[in-house]
Amino acid sequence: MNPSTTAETPSDVRTDVPALMVEELSAGYGSTTVLRDVSLTVPSGGAVALLGPNGAGKSTLLAALSGLLPLTGGRFAMHGEDVTGRPAHQLAAAGLSHIPEGRGVFRGLTVRENLVMQAGRGAEDEAIERAVSAFPVLGQRLEQQAGTMSGGQQQMLAMSAAYVRRPRLVLVDEASLGLAPLVVDEIFSFLGQLVADGAALLLVDQFAARALNLASYAYVLNRGRVVHHGSAADLDETTLARAYLGGES
Repeated sequence: MNPSTTAETPSDVRTDVPALMVEELSAGYGSTTVLRDVSLTVPSGGAVALLGPNGAGKSTLLAALSGLLPLTGGRFAMHGEDVTGRPAHQLAAAGLSHIPEGRGVFRGLTVRENLVMQAGRGAEDEAIERAVSAFPVLGQRLEQQAGTMSGGQQQMLAMSAAYVRRPRLVLVDEASLGLAPLVVDEIFSFLGQLVADGAALLLVDQFAARALNLASYAYVLNRGRVVHHGSAADLDETTLARAYLGGES
C-alpha cells in the first residue's frame, strides 16, 4: 500500500490556513436539533479525532460538513474560503471527500465501475492505478461486484474511491466498524499515509485509542455539543470517560 504518489498539497493552498474551520454550527433533522453551536478546526495537513458516545452527533456533523444536511446556524470554511451552504458536489469539487459509515460503495457495480464513477473524465486509468497502489487486493477484484466482497475489501474500495479524487480534506466516519484487526491496521496505515502526503483528516472512529494515536488534536461531542477539546496525546481515559458521561472538561 503506497498512496504517496498522490495527495500533493496544491500550490494555491496556504498551509498556515486551516483546512477546515467550523464556527458555531447547528444542524438537525426537521424540528429536531442535533448539533448546537459546534466549533472546531482541522489544520492543513493534520489529523483531528472526533469522539463521543453513540448519538452524540458525530455522523450528523460530517453530513452537514459534506453538504448532505442543511445548517440551521453557524458557518464553515475550507482553506480560508467560506463554503457554508454549498451543495455536496461543489464541496467535492473543492477537494472534500466524505467516507460515510457503512462502506459507502455501489454494491451492484464492479470495483472498476465504482472507481471510474469517482474519476474525472479521461482519468479512469489513473484512478484505477491509484486505487490499486493504495490497496493491491483491489487489483485482483476489478471485475467483481462490490457487494460480493468482504466487509474489509468494501471498506478499502470506499477509501480508495474517495482517494482517487485527490482530496484536500477527508472526513471519515467509522472506518474500522465491524472489521478484522488486520484490516483495521491496513485502513489506519492508509489514513496515516494520506496525512503524511498532505491531506487533512477529520476522523470519527469507535476505537478511540487508534484515532488518538493518529490524530494530533481531539474533540469530544456529547448531546450535540463540544464538551472537550485538546491535544490528542493529553486525552486520557479518565478525561474521555467524563466527557462521554456529559461532563465538560
